[in-house]
Amino acid sequence: MQQENNLSAGGTRASTLSYFRWSFIVTVLGLALGAFLGWEMTGTVGGTLSIFFICAVLAVLEISLSFDNAIVNANKLKDMTPVWQRRFLTWGILIAVFGMRIVFPLLIVVIAANIGPWQAMVLAATQPDEYSRIMHDAHLPIAAFGGTFLMMVGLSFFFDHEKDVHWVKWLEGKMQRYATIRGIEVAIVLITVLIFSRFLEPAESQIFFSSAIWGLLTFLLVEVLGGLLDSSQEALQAGAKGGLGAFLYLEVLDASFSFDGVIGAFALTHNLFVIAIGLGIGAMYVRSMTIMLVERGTLAEYRFLEHGAFYAIVALSIIMFIQPLMHIPEVITGLGGATLIGISLWASIRWNRQNHEHG
Repeated sequence: MQQENNLSAGGTRASTLSYFRWSFIVTVLGLALGAFLGWEMTGTVGGTLSIFFICAVLAVLEISLSFDNAIVNANKLKDMTPVWQRRFLTWGILIAVFGMRIVFPLLIVVIAANIGPWQAMVLAATQPDEYSRIMHDAHLPIAAFGGTFLMMVGLSFFFDHEKDVHWVKWLEGKMQRYATIRGIEVAIVLITVLIFSRFLEPAESQIFFSSAIWGLLTFLLVEVLGGLLDSSQEALQAGAKGGLGAFLYLEVLDASFSFDGVIGAFALTHNLFVIAIGLGIGAMYVRSMTIMLVERGTLAEYRFLEHGAFYAIVALSIIMFIQPLMHIPEVITGLGGATLIGISLWASIRWNRQNHEHG
């Protein structure tokens, strides 16, 4: 596709709308499919419009929850070779749309209900309420796993002794100073997990804690595996950066971001296929935003934008920890993340103006 070619080509920059061309096409096809599904399910105009509207709302929900995902993707992608950039933006989006929005919810039901994949698919099609109940019951371990992984992602950005740009200086300066203490992020995450697990019933607390440990181990294993894979690639091919290891890291990161959206989608509809259409449309916009951020060098142009995204990630991880205790609407989660990113963008523009004036 032309967009992928633009990523590593130093030619003229594409217009903003051109980045979203494929997203618009997928939106039209997805909403048309949603309307068709609505007609097949209900046979009424009202029912068709209802399914159409739910698909649109789910797409908006996914986009609002994934601003920070796009920024973190762009941050990692800018260090990847053009070959791996293209692979992530083609294979990666297939895994994101089909893997996380369709296969992942089915896999949860397969494990939770101890049934086969085909039976899970039949259950999703014929007994959506029972399917939704199983998904809801699995929310506790998912929240613990995803929240722990995302908190490690967020804290690893701030606890970096080489980090020289600070947005909230008094806080980030201290984090950078203490970054030389080995394992400080792990200690903070484990203390946070222990605190939240104390508020749960003993049986739930055990599930929460063990799932959180798996989330922590997954982060550490992906980091180790990524380092080994990428260092071996560098040995084979001089100058190669961020290959297979970075690809795996981004896929696990996307999965962690997707947990909240997939679970939250069941509040609007119990139909797996409607959820897949809505969230799939949203995932395409995340891909388009990622391409635009990388090609335009937006992260370099707006110096605090990454900071806002990583603060949003830490906030999302805490919300995921709170979810087993009390329900927090996904709208608040999405708006909270978008607000933090918006403030960081405004702070970046303000900093640029002040420094250009002094320059």
